[in-house]
Amino acid sequence: MCGITGVFAFNEIGRFHIVRLQAATDALEHRGPDSGRIFSDYFVGLGHRRLAIIDLSSDASQPMQDESDRYVLVFNGEIFNYQSLKNELIAKGYNFFSDSDTEVLLKLYIEEGEKCLQKLNGFFAFAIYDKQENSIFIARDRFGIKPLYYYQDEDKFVFASEMDALLTYNLPKVLNFEALQLYFQLHYVPAPHSILKNIYKLEPGHSMRVRKRKLEIQSFYEIPNYYKNQNYPIRDYETAKKQLLEIFEDAVRLRLVADVPIAAFLSGGTDSSAVVAMASRHTSQLNTFSIGYEDEPLFDETAYAELVAKTFKTQHRVFKLSNQDIFAAVEQMLPSLSEPFADSSAIPFYLLSQKTRAVATVALSGDGSDEIFAGYNKYAGEYRVRQGGMIENLLKANVGLLEKLPKSRNGFLSNKFRQMHRFAQAAHLDTHERYWWLSTFASEAEVQSLFGKQTQARIATATYREMQSHYTKHLLEKGDMNDMLYADMHLLLPNDMLTKADSMSMASSLEVRVPFLDHRLVEFAFSISSDFKINKKIKKRILQDAFRPILPEKLYNRAKHGFDVPLLKGFQTVLKPLLDKYFDADSIEAQGIFEVEAVQKLKAQALEGKNIDQNRVWAMLVFQHWFERYRPKLEEPLEQD
Repeated sequence: MCGITGVFAFNEIGRFHIVRLQAATDALEHRGPDSGRIFSDYFVGLGHRRLAIIDLSSDASQPMQDESDRYVLVFNGEIFNYQSLKNELIAKGYNFFSDSDTEVLLKLYIEEGEKCLQKLNGFFAFAIYDKQENSIFIARDRFGIKPLYYYQDEDKFVFASEMDALLTYNLPKVLNFEALQLYFQLHYVPAPHSILKNIYKLEPGHSMRVRKRKLEIQSFYEIPNYYKNQNYPIRDYETAKKQLLEIFEDAVRLRLVADVPIAAFLSGGTDSSAVVAMASRHTSQLNTFSIGYEDEPLFDETAYAELVAKTFKTQHRVFKLSNQDIFAAVEQMLPSLSEPFADSSAIPFYLLSQKTRAVATVALSGDGSDEIFAGYNKYAGEYRVRQGGMIENLLKANVGLLEKLPKSRNGFLSNKFRQMHRFAQAAHLDTHERYWWLSTFASEAEVQSLFGKQTQARIATATYREMQSHYTKHLLEKGDMNDMLYADMHLLLPNDMLTKADSMSMASSLEVRVPFLDHRLVEFAFSISSDFKINKKIKKRILQDAFRPILPEKLYNRAKHGFDVPLLKGFQTVLKPLLDKYFDADSIEAQGIFEVEAVQKLKAQALEGKNIDQNRVWAMLVFQHWFERYRPKLEEPLEQD
C-alpha cells in the first residue's frame, strides 16, 4: 500500500513540471511513511511513497527498475497471488532480486504486457514507464479499491493517488458545476469525473496508455452479466453455499500474507464476523477491533462483536466513542478529503483506522458484501416494488399521508415512517428513475434550490443527463435484482464505500484489505440468481445461511440497526463554530455559488434541529471546507495572446 505520482512531459514546457515531483511525492507521505523516492528521465518523472507490507527490505523499494533499465514501475496496492505468479515466471527463466509482489508485477508485465491484468488477484493502481517505447501504461484494479487521478493538456500528462498531490503540479483549478450537482445529490463525485474540470479519475477495471500526446483508455474487466438473460451457471442452492465458503476462505487466506501485523475490523455483523471466522482458521494471532457508541446505545453492537471474538479466540479491543469523540474528530479528518465527500460514516471509520494503526499495519474489512449479496435496506425496498403485494400497494397509495408523518433516522418509529415514505415515493417511478432516487440524498430540484441563478445557468443540462445515464445504464425494466447490484458495483461501491475506506485508512497509514472483493467471489455472486440473495423475509440470504453453522446463533436473532452519526447534536454544540464559519452570509454571497437565503435557512434548521436532513447540512459543510482550502475558480481563465 503506497502513494504514487508522475509526470509525462510532451515538450520542454511540460518538463518544467518535473521540478514539482518531489513536492507531489511528499504530499502522499501519509500513504507511505516508511520511505519515499523519485525517478527522473528528462521528460518523465515518477514518485513513490512506501508503506512497507511485503518484503520490508530496501530491495522492494520503488520506483523499481528491471535489470535492463527499460521499465520503471510505481505501484500502489497488493498482489495477493504473487507467489504463484512468481513461480510461473521463474519456470520461464526470470530471476528475482527481492521477495516483493512489486517485482512480480513488473516482470509479469514485461512477460505479458497489459494481458498481465487478467492474472492479478489483488487491488492496485500502478504506472509502468517503457523507456524504449517512450510510453506510460497505467491501470486501476477491477473494482476501484485503489484511486488514480489524472490530468492532461498539450504540454504534459500527470497522475497521482490523490487530488491533493495532483494539484501540487500547479494545475488549473476550475469548478465542475455538473459534478457539483452530482455531489449534492450523491454526496460524492463518481468516476470518471472529479469536482474540478479536466481532472479525472481512471474508472475501475480500466487501463490507459500515454504515448506522445495521445491518451488511450480501455476497459480490461467487466463483471459477468448473466442477469441480462437469467442464464445463471449455478442453479443449486446447496452447491452455491458450499462454493461460497470455499472461495471466501481462500480469499481471506490470501489476504493474510504480510510481513507486518494484521488485524480485522469486527462490527458484530455477518460480514465482518465471516471474515474473522475464516481468518481464524489460518492464524492464531488475529487482532480484532470494534468501535462502540457510548451515547447511542441503540446502535452499539460491541456485545455481538465480543461474542464473535470470544468464539474465534481473537485478541480483541473495543474502542468506545462518545459523541464528543466523534465531533472532535471532524476537524482532524476533513483535511484528509482532497475532494468533497459527505458520507458521514467516514468519521467513525477514520477513528477506527487511527486506533487500529497503533497495533497493526493491515486490517481486513467486510466491505463489498452488501453490494454483491444484497444487504442494504434499499434492496429490500426495490425487491418489494418489483414483487408487489397488498402492503406495498397500500403504501404506494398513501404517499400523501406518509408525507405528513414525522420522519427521522434517530428514533425507531420515526425511522420506520421515513422508510415507508421513501418506499412509497420510489414505487411511483420507473426502474431507472427509482434507482437514481434510491441512490441520492436529494432530488434535482432540491439541489437546484440551493444554487444561485448564475450557478444554475452554468450547469449544462445535457452534460449532467449524460453523466447520470452513465450510472443507470446497467438497469433493466424487467429481470431479477442483480441488475441493481451490478449498477451499485459501478456507482456506490467504488465511489462511496471504497473511497471512504481508502481515504480514511490511509490518513493513518493503515492498509485495508477486502476479501469480499476477491474477483473470484464477485464473479461467483453474479453467477447466481438474486433469489439466492434476497426475498421478502431476508437480505444476504445465501451468506447468512452459509455461515449459520459457523457463527454464533445470537448474531441471527436480533434486529440490525444502521448507525447515522448524530450530526445534528454536533451542529447545535461542538460543531456550531464550523456552521458559523462556513455558512456565513457575507462569505456565501462573495463565493457566488449558492443562494444566500437557502443556506441561511439550512443553518437555522440545523440549529433548531427541526425539518432538516442532517446529511444535507453535512454535505454543505464538507464542500465549504474543501472550497476554502483549494479556492477553485468558477470560470475558465481567458487564454492570453
